[in-house]
Amino acid sequence: MANLSLDNSLTTVIIIFTVKPEQQLELIDAIKEFLETVKTQPGFVSANLHKSTDGVKVANYAQWKNIETFEAFRSNQDIQTKAAKLFEFDTPDSHVYEIVTSESKVGTPEIKTGEYVVHFAEFSMQPENQPKMVELAKEHIKPAMEQPGLLSATFHRSLDGTRVINYGQWENQQAIEELVKKPGFSKAAPYWEGIADNEYHLYEVVHTVHS
Repeated sequence: MANLSLDNSLTTVIIIFTVKPEQQLELIDAIKEFLETVKTQPGFVSANLHKSTDGVKVANYAQWKNIETFEAFRSNQDIQTKAAKLFEFDTPDSHVYEIVTSESKVGTPEIKTGEYVVHFAEFSMQPENQPKMVELAKEHIKPAMEQPGLLSATFHRSLDGTRVINYGQWENQQAIEELVKKPGFSKAAPYWEGIADNEYHLYEVVHTVHS
């Protein structure tokens, strides 16, 4: 299973597709088929597919041994040709990340099917604003963890400076709805206002693949 560890001993790649609800399952099936090839590549560690409960997103939380093996995979044209079906959908938001802060009530967070309700909070920003966004994430993660039902929160920053993603694990959707009512976490004057744009969706883990 995938562990979300602060030691960043693995390279994390998060790929988020936006789809029409009627295409979501078709995309998941296409990714599953491609992963049969991906899992044989040198340096591949894991891939973890998530589908959003509203039908408009598919996310892959992937791990590689290091950046070199991931770049070799990405530049292998023979392998990428086998991903042709994926290119029929909208271009995904794909970045390489490192974990910058994490809090958990359940030990080191692990990605498993059928265990939790997951959220990807996607923050987009100008690169000059990423350090401030990371600072704000570190400041607000502990107050967020006081919310009953929030089991873990793990913030990632993209190496290109344009994204921060919070991967959260929850007992249920109701707990999430309570958090976004609190000052600083609601749409009214959120803590990231003026620093980043944000959208989040709720997901379930539907498929995991390991080397």
